[in-house]
Amino acid sequence: MMRLVAPLLLAASLAACEEATPPASAPPAPAPPAELAAQRSLDAMDQRRPVPLLPVMAHHQKENMRDHLAAVEEIVAALASDDFAGVERAAARIGSSPGMSQMCTHMGAGAPGFTEQALGFHRAADRILEAARERNRARVLTELGATLTTCTACHAAWKQQVVDEAGWQKATASAPPQPGARHAP
Repeated sequence: MMRLVAPLLLAASLAACEEATPPASAPPAPAPPAELAAQRSLDAMDQRRPVPLLPVMAHHQKENMRDHLAAVEEIVAALASDDFAGVERAAARIGSSPGMSQMCTHMGAGAPGFTEQALGFHRAADRILEAARERNRARVLTELGATLTTCTACHAAWKQQVVDEAGWQKATASAPPQPGARHAP
């Protein structure tokens, strides 16, 4: 009996965690002048192109990047044990999809060229999935390497620039309209 109840309790707990929304937190206190000067100094040294994002968008993007890294870790671990189904599951999380395309388009609305590079990453990840379906270990590794190359290139080219609503509106004013997408989250 306990063997039947424990998995159900675990599933219910996980579902509740996924449905719960985090409590709203107070905005951070303004940065002291010295901290602001240090941030400006760092920004001046970092010559990557900015991707303007509202704070919630920047946070969401960072969460996605961490999940992409976790998916890569899962691909490597699954491949180490010839678990091609595990490789497929992890690669599917970072592969292309209509939702992923819409999100990348929205995130890159204020940074010409960003969306195309981001979508290139997801298309590269699709090839990992194809190789896993073929159960081709060497090709999985090759496609994983190519996908990681797109990661490195993107992170070398772009940096987040957190902006307020007025900055977002200004950055995206010349962006082409996105079918079914809103400009602000």
